[in-house]
Order: sequence, then structure tokens, then C-alpha cells
Amino acid sequence: MTSTAAVRLILASASPSRGQLLRQAGIAFERRTSEVDEDALQASLIDAGPADIALALARAKAEAVAKSDADWATGTVVLGCDSLLELDDRVHGKPHTAAEATRRWRQQRGRTATLVTGHWLIDTGSRRAVGRAVGTRVTFADATDAEIADYIASGEPLGVAGAFTLEGRAGPLIERIEGDPSNVIGLSLPGLRTLLRELGYALADVAA
Repeated sequence: MTSTAAVRLILASASPSRGQLLRQAGIAFERRTSEVDEDALQASLIDAGPADIALALARAKAEAVAKSDADWATGTVVLGCDSLLELDDRVHGKPHTAAEATRRWRQQRGRTATLVTGHWLIDTGSRRAVGRAVGTRVTFADATDAEIADYIASGEPLGVAGAFTLEGRAGPLIERIEGDPSNVIGLSLPGLRTLLRELGYALADVAA
């Protein structure tokens, strides 16, 4: 179906969860992934705080995609997002391996951490850009070793920030969310609304 959106929204992310959030909210978008090395960039920001790291990663993704096409028309915005989990004053991105995911779950079970998502929105016509980091507190169940092993064996947590997905198999292991739940899934919908408004657009402009 052809979109009737007045503004072309480009999502600079391969995340299926972010795409699903936008679709469920009735927002039209196209997807372009960047080649940003997230691990290397995060390693270079070791002295930065969680919000600054998440924003830097989101900005790098949005800028890489915005620069990849010199023919973006006026009325195009590019959205970059990146999420990480803050626990014990440390930030955790994707675990990548089963061993690291297991270590993290044993550390975070029965505790509360903050899922921080950075958002960076670029208007390719005016070259204006706005950013926002949103934090949501997540309380994990005191999962047993067997429950953790079963979850890790699913493979789901290896490629996601914080080694869990609220909307997936980890749902039964999440006891409480304080704040914006869409942010935990990977993209704050209220945050996106705010960023669009800062650039002079409305939700209706990106409606499917």
C-alpha cells in the first residue's frame, strides 16, 4: 500500500522491534541500515555517561544514513536509535555470546536497571537535527539458573541491548516497568513525537 505521509521517515536501524513499534503506531517509514561499528564507538566513549553514549550511537547511525544518499528530498527525516542497559554505573549493550548473556542475567536478576535509548532525528532538507535520550526503569524477576539457561538457549538475548526483550521470551522474567514501555522495546514513541515537533512536524505528517 502506498503511503500518504507528508513526511518521509527513514529508520536507520535493522531492529525488527523498532519497525514493529512504528507499524503498530500507524507510522509510515522506510528502513536503511548503517554500517556503524557500535562496539568500537561505544569503546571510544568509555568515560561518557549512559545517555551520552546512547545519543552518540544514535547520532552516528542517523548521520551515516543521511550522508548515504545525496538526493534526499525536502520533507525527509532520518531517525537513528540505540539502546543500552545501565546497571551498577556500567553500561551494557548486546552480549553477543551465551556466556556473556548468562553472566549479565545472573547479575541483573532480582534487581532494577535502567534501559536508555538514544534518539537522533535529522531533517535532510534543513540539515537541522535534534536528539533525546529516554530512560525507563526495568525490574527483573529473581530468575533461577534453569530459567536463565532456558532463555539463553533460545538465542533471543544475544543480539539485543541488556540481553532481554520485553516483548519476547523474557516477558515472564520482567516484573515491573517504570516509565515508557515502548522505550524498552527500542524506540520511545512519545520521544519521537517530541522530536518531530521540535523540527516543526506533527505525528499526522508521518501517518501511514
